[in-house]
Amino acid sequence: MAVNSSSNYPHPLIAKEGWPFLAGIVVISLVASWFCSWWSLPLWLLSLFVLQFFRDPPRLVPIQPNVVVSPADGRVVVVEKTQDPYAQREALKISVFMNVFNVHSNRAPVDGVIEAQTYVPGSFFNADLDKASLENERNALVIQTPQGQTVTCVQIAGLIARRILCYVAKGESLKRGQRYGFIRFGSRVDVYLPITARPRVSIGDKVSATETVLADF
Repeated sequence: MAVNSSSNYPHPLIAKEGWPFLAGIVVISLVASWFCSWWSLPLWLLSLFVLQFFRDPPRLVPIQPNVVVSPADGRVVVVEKTQDPYAQREALKISVFMNVFNVHSNRAPVDGVIEAQTYVPGSFFNADLDKASLENERNALVIQTPQGQTVTCVQIAGLIARRILCYVAKGESLKRGQRYGFIRFGSRVDVYLPITARPRVSIGDKVSATETVLADF
Protein backbone atom coordinates (compact mmCIF):
# COMPACT_ATOMS: atom_id res chain seq x y z
CA MET A 1 0.00 0.00 0.00
CA ALA A 2 1.38 3.38 -0.97
CA VAL A 3 1.78 5.83 1.87
CA ASN A 4 2.86 9.38 2.48
CA SER A 5 6.34 9.74 3.88
CA SER A 6 4.95 12.24 6.38
CA SER A 7 3.05 10.85 9.37
CA ASN A 8 1.15 14.12 9.99
CA TYR A 9 1.93 13.90 13.70
CA PRO A 10 2.37 17.07 15.78
CA HIS A 11 3.02 15.50 19.20
CA PRO A 12 5.72 13.41 20.93
CA LEU A 13 5.41 9.62 21.13
CA ILE A 14 3.55 9.87 24.44
CA ALA A 15 0.19 11.62 24.02
CA LYS A 16 0.05 15.03 25.69
CA GLU A 17 -3.18 13.92 27.39
CA GLY A 18 -1.18 11.38 29.36
CA TRP A 19 1.59 13.57 30.72
CA PRO A 20 -0.16 14.51 34.02
CA PHE A 21 -1.20 10.89 34.65
CA LEU A 22 2.25 9.52 33.87
CA ALA A 23 4.08 12.17 35.90
CA GLY A 24 1.80 11.58 38.87
CA ILE A 25 2.14 7.81 38.99
CA VAL A 26 5.93 7.94 38.45
CA VAL A 27 6.35 10.40 41.33
CA ILE A 28 4.21 8.22 43.59
CA SER A 29 6.21 5.14 42.54
CA LEU A 30 9.52 6.88 43.29
CA VAL A 31 8.32 7.93 46.74
CA ALA A 32 7.06 4.40 47.41
CA SER A 33 10.39 2.95 46.28
CA TRP A 34 12.24 5.21 48.70
CA PHE A 35 10.14 4.17 51.67
CA CYS A 36 8.91 0.68 50.76
CA SER A 37 11.59 -0.80 48.53
CA TRP A 38 10.24 -3.72 46.45
CA TRP A 39 6.73 -3.27 47.86
CA SER A 40 6.47 -0.43 45.33
CA LEU A 41 6.52 -2.94 42.44
CA PRO A 42 2.71 -2.82 41.85
CA LEU A 43 2.96 0.96 41.44
CA TRP A 44 5.72 0.57 38.84
CA LEU A 45 3.57 -1.96 36.98
CA LEU A 46 0.75 0.59 37.04
CA SER A 47 3.19 3.17 35.67
CA LEU A 48 3.99 0.85 32.76
CA PHE A 49 0.27 0.41 32.09
CA VAL A 50 -0.26 4.18 32.01
CA LEU A 51 2.76 4.56 29.72
CA GLN A 52 1.45 2.00 27.24
CA PHE A 53 -2.09 3.41 27.35
CA PHE A 54 -0.94 6.91 26.41
CA ARG A 55 1.58 5.85 23.76
CA ASP A 56 0.89 7.60 20.47
CA PRO A 57 3.19 6.44 17.67
CA PRO A 58 3.44 8.27 14.33
CA ARG A 59 1.45 6.75 11.46
CA LEU A 60 1.87 6.80 7.69
CA VAL A 61 -1.07 8.06 5.65
CA PRO A 62 -2.26 6.11 2.56
CA ILE A 63 -2.15 8.26 -0.57
CA GLN A 64 -4.79 6.42 -2.62
CA PRO A 65 -7.64 8.76 -3.56
CA ASN A 66 -11.17 8.21 -2.24
CA VAL A 67 -10.24 5.93 0.67
CA VAL A 68 -11.50 6.17 4.25
CA VAL A 69 -8.92 5.35 6.92
CA SER A 70 -9.61 4.06 10.39
CA PRO A 71 -9.97 6.87 12.96
CA ALA A 72 -8.83 4.56 15.77
CA ASP A 73 -6.85 1.46 16.69
CA GLY A 74 -8.91 -1.53 17.73
CA ARG A 75 -11.28 -4.20 16.45
CA VAL A 76 -14.10 -3.84 13.94
CA VAL A 77 -17.39 -4.67 15.70
CA VAL A 78 -19.96 -3.38 13.17
CA VAL A 79 -20.20 -3.30 9.37
CA GLU A 80 -23.79 -2.64 8.39
CA LYS A 81 -26.24 -0.42 6.54
CA THR A 82 -28.22 1.79 8.91
CA GLN A 83 -29.38 5.36 9.54
CA ASP A 84 -26.87 8.13 10.21
CA PRO A 85 -28.64 10.12 12.96
CA TYR A 86 -26.30 13.11 12.55
CA ALA A 87 -26.50 13.64 8.77
CA GLN A 88 -30.06 12.26 8.48
CA ARG A 89 -29.43 9.69 5.76
CA GLU A 90 -29.06 6.01 5.07
CA ALA A 91 -25.42 5.06 5.47
CA LEU A 92 -22.81 2.33 5.72
CA LYS A 93 -21.68 2.17 9.34
CA ILE A 94 -18.31 0.80 10.44
CA SER A 95 -17.51 0.74 14.16
CA VAL A 96 -14.11 0.26 15.82
CA PHE A 97 -13.91 -0.79 19.48
CA MET A 98 -10.83 0.26 21.47
CA ASN A 99 -9.85 -1.69 24.57
CA VAL A 100 -7.51 -0.36 27.26
CA PHE A 101 -4.46 -1.77 25.45
CA ASN A 102 -5.09 0.10 22.18
CA VAL A 103 -3.73 3.51 21.24
CA HIS A 104 -6.53 5.99 22.00
CA SER A 105 -5.70 8.93 19.74
CA ASN A 106 -8.43 9.63 17.18
CA ARG A 107 -7.54 10.64 13.64
CA ALA A 108 -9.52 12.09 10.76
CA PRO A 109 -10.78 9.36 8.38
CA VAL A 110 -10.88 11.67 5.32
CA ASP A 111 -9.87 15.08 4.03
CA GLY A 112 -12.68 17.58 4.38
CA VAL A 113 -14.43 20.45 6.14
CA ILE A 114 -16.43 19.96 9.32
CA GLU A 115 -20.02 20.92 8.48
CA ALA A 116 -21.49 20.14 11.90
CA GLN A 117 -20.43 19.06 15.37
CA THR A 118 -22.80 17.45 17.87
CA TYR A 119 -22.01 16.60 21.49
CA VAL A 120 -24.53 14.37 23.29
CA PRO A 121 -24.28 13.61 27.05
CA GLY A 122 -25.19 10.04 27.83
CA SER A 123 -24.54 6.81 29.67
CA PHE A 124 -21.36 4.74 29.94
CA PHE A 125 -22.29 1.26 28.74
CA ASN A 126 -19.62 -1.12 27.47
CA ALA A 127 -18.59 0.43 24.12
CA ASP A 128 -18.54 -3.05 22.57
CA LEU A 129 -22.36 -3.13 22.73
CA ASP A 130 -24.51 -1.87 19.85
CA LYS A 131 -26.60 0.34 22.14
CA ALA A 132 -23.49 2.37 22.99
CA SER A 133 -23.82 4.16 19.64
CA LEU A 134 -27.10 5.78 20.64
CA GLU A 135 -27.03 5.81 24.45
CA ASN A 136 -23.45 6.61 25.52
CA GLU A 137 -21.83 10.03 25.76
CA ARG A 138 -20.58 10.93 22.28
CA ASN A 139 -19.19 13.62 20.01
CA ALA A 140 -19.97 13.57 16.28
CA LEU A 141 -18.32 15.38 13.38
CA VAL A 142 -20.07 15.57 10.00
CA ILE A 143 -17.34 16.04 7.37
CA GLN A 144 -17.79 17.08 3.74
CA THR A 145 -14.97 15.80 1.50
CA PRO A 146 -13.59 17.74 -1.51
CA GLN A 147 -15.37 15.18 -3.74
CA GLY A 148 -18.74 16.03 -2.15
CA GLN A 149 -19.02 12.89 0.00
CA THR A 150 -20.39 13.10 3.54
CA VAL A 151 -18.56 11.19 6.29
CA THR A 152 -19.66 11.22 9.94
CA CYS A 153 -17.14 10.28 12.62
CA VAL A 154 -18.42 9.72 16.18
CA GLN A 155 -16.29 9.44 19.33
CA ILE A 156 -18.14 7.35 21.93
CA ALA A 157 -17.25 7.00 25.61
CA GLY A 158 -17.18 3.49 27.06
CA LEU A 159 -17.69 1.72 30.36
CA ILE A 160 -14.50 3.15 31.85
CA ALA A 161 -13.90 6.10 29.54
CA ARG A 162 -15.21 9.31 31.10
CA ARG A 163 -13.59 11.96 28.95
CA ILE A 164 -13.97 12.63 25.24
CA LEU A 165 -11.48 15.19 23.94
CA CYS A 166 -12.00 16.88 20.57
CA TYR A 167 -9.70 19.64 19.33
CA VAL A 168 -11.57 20.74 16.20
CA ALA A 169 -14.88 22.49 15.55
CA LYS A 170 -17.41 23.34 12.87
CA GLY A 171 -15.92 25.13 9.88
CA GLU A 172 -12.39 23.77 10.33
CA SER A 173 -10.59 21.68 7.72
CA LEU A 174 -9.21 18.21 8.41
CA LYS A 175 -6.52 16.22 6.67
CA ARG A 176 -6.79 12.45 6.43
CA GLY A 177 -4.81 10.97 9.32
CA GLN A 178 -4.76 14.24 11.27
CA ARG A 179 -4.90 13.76 15.02
CA TYR A 180 -8.06 15.51 16.19
CA GLY A 181 -9.05 13.96 19.52
CA PHE A 182 -8.57 11.41 22.29
CA ILE A 183 -10.78 9.21 24.48
CA ARG A 184 -9.50 7.99 27.82
CA PHE A 185 -9.60 4.35 28.93
CA GLY A 186 -11.58 2.19 26.52
CA SER A 187 -14.09 3.44 23.97
CA ARG A 188 -15.44 3.27 20.40
CA VAL A 189 -15.55 5.24 17.17
CA ASP A 190 -18.39 4.94 14.64
CA VAL A 191 -17.93 6.00 11.03
CA TYR A 192 -20.98 6.60 8.80
CA LEU A 193 -20.26 6.57 5.07
CA PRO A 194 -22.31 7.05 1.90
CA ILE A 195 -24.47 3.99 1.27
CA THR A 196 -22.51 3.35 -1.93
CA ALA A 197 -19.16 3.09 -0.13
CA ARG A 198 -17.39 -0.26 -0.41
CA PRO A 199 -16.18 -1.73 2.91
CA ARG A 200 -12.66 -3.16 2.97
CA VAL A 201 -12.81 -4.62 6.47
CA SER A 202 -14.96 -7.25 8.17
CA ILE A 203 -16.26 -7.76 11.70
CA GLY A 204 -13.44 -9.02 13.91
CA ASP A 205 -10.63 -7.41 11.90
CA LYS A 206 -7.95 -5.58 13.87
CA VAL A 207 -7.28 -2.10 12.51
CA SER A 208 -4.73 0.66 13.04
CA ALA A 209 -5.61 4.33 13.05
CA THR A 210 -4.67 6.06 9.77
CA GLU A 211 -2.89 3.07 8.26
CA THR A 212 -5.87 0.72 7.82
CA VAL A 213 -8.31 1.52 5.00
CA LEU A 214 -11.90 0.94 6.19
CA ALA A 215 -13.65 1.61 2.87
CA ASP A 216 -13.48 3.43 -0.42
CA PHE A 217 -15.94 5.51 -2.43
